[in-house]
Amino acid sequence: MKGRILGIDPGLQCTGFGVVEVDGRQLGYVASGTIRTGEAARSDLPARLKIIFDGVREVVETYRPVCASVEIVFVNVNPQSTLLLGQARGAALAALVSGGLQVAEYTALQLKKSIVGHGHASKEQVQELVMRLLQLPGLPGKDAADALGLAITHAHAGPSLAAMARATTLAPRAHAQFRRGRSY
Repeated sequence: MKGRILGIDPGLQCTGFGVVEVDGRQLGYVASGTIRTGEAARSDLPARLKIIFDGVREVVETYRPVCASVEIVFVNVNPQSTLLLGQARGAALAALVSGGLQVAEYTALQLKKSIVGHGHASKEQVQELVMRLLQLPGLPGKDAADALGLAITHAHAGPSLAAMARATTLAPRAHAQFRRGRSY
């Protein structure tokens, strides 16, 4: 894989972004930061989503990545928070796709396993390892570190996933059985 990869850690208040340059197995830091929606009123969801959309589009136009990776959101304790986070993620995805990018998605567990080596790593451990992997002079912010970690994860996993996609045709199973409302 060669080119720039953009990682996005979606959040309604703070969306992290990170750009890495990949040349084979070599990784290089390009940029990272956050898109903050604090200038809009907390109750003005459409304005906050527009800030995220416009911010991600600006990052895409500025750094010209060849692809992007985004964290997959899971349901947490508060369903309303999950819905709001999903909308922030949707705004970021829409900005990436409208910029013509292919988007890969990874869970927080996959990110942590890829960067730290185990899925129960803390945010601080991710920050430390991202700093070491990219030879940064200091710790990146937590949201930016997660975004850089997503870009690194895709740099490592992307070629393998692409090779598997080329080698096989994945099709739904026609012989699935239904048990207790689930298909197997």
